[in-house]
Amino acid sequence: MQWRVNIPPLTRVLLALLVAFSVSYQALRLGADADRTTGHYLALIPQWALFTPWVYFTATYSEQNLITFLIAGATILYGGKYLERAWGSLELGKFILIVTVLPNFVASLVYVLLFALSRNADLALVVIQGSVALQGAFIVAFKQLVPEHTVTILRGAVKIRVKHFPSLFLAANSLSGILLGTDTALVLAWVGFLTSWTYLRFYKKQPDLSSASTGGNQLRGDASETFAFAYFWPDAIQGPVAAIADGIYNALVALRICTPFSAEDVEIGNEQATARGEGGLPNLLNHDSSRSGRNKQEESERRRALALKALDQRLQAASTNNQSQPTNGQPSTSGGAVDTATSGTETADQK
Repeated sequence: MQWRVNIPPLTRVLLALLVAFSVSYQALRLGADADRTTGHYLALIPQWALFTPWVYFTATYSEQNLITFLIAGATILYGGKYLERAWGSLELGKFILIVTVLPNFVASLVYVLLFALSRNADLALVVIQGSVALQGAFIVAFKQLVPEHTVTILRGAVKIRVKHFPSLFLAANSLSGILLGTDTALVLAWVGFLTSWTYLRFYKKQPDLSSASTGGNQLRGDASETFAFAYFWPDAIQGPVAAIADGIYNALVALRICTPFSAEDVEIGNEQATARGEGGLPNLLNHDSSRSGRNKQEESERRRALALKALDQRLQAASTNNQSQPTNGQPSTSGGAVDTATSGTETADQK
């Protein structure tokens, strides 16, 4: 039987870039008497970045050791493989460009600012490289596509829902940055996460999966309640996070930086999330078809529970506000109107 490599074209290109840039980076280091600035042609060093602007892209694929290289390879292979099939090569290419260049640029600004405040020259020569920002971006994308899917590891010994991946990823990189001194990974993880969420939440165009028409209707952003910023965190802190996120969002709307979501946008977003969740993750993570069927049923039940929970919260909030004063019903980043949650519940029941 002929062996075939079933990898989409853009994912192949990204894997090739990872190998080429990582090998070239190591060659530059080995041939320059261990001078840490010699890798500035591929890795990002804030002091030199303006003279080599291409490093804002190449730094993501220039890994410094075998372990991070293997992690990056697995991220691109499995994450890129799924997202390219879900979005297409063009949309994935746009996403990759945004979540690699922008986080690296912001990270370099952070270290330039720290250097200006502390006058510590080492901060201007920090080497910023690796796929941490890309890993965080892919995790956010999976959270959007299949938030309630359960990934099983070690034959069911460990079960983790996809919606918990972002908070675990950020917590791990934050602790590592504080305790182990991997501060560049800490910065890249948070900036990559925020960049990915902002792009997917407000800007990325996507097909209207809930529409019965075949005219190729497209939506901008994702207004679904399950993709609101607060839903990336544990239930115990979602309330405070939602209050802070809503305050920032309302300020940006007042400054006309963001366009507010309407109740219809939130309703359509919830329908989109339900439609996306029907497919689950591909066989690259779950090979057992019977288990996949059970997972889909469990996802449907969890979506119904989330819709009911959202409805209950909206009813309680509406009851409290009606007792005090009328509210100005503008949707926020943390959810939609009461009728939106009701519509989400009816959609989940129909599924």
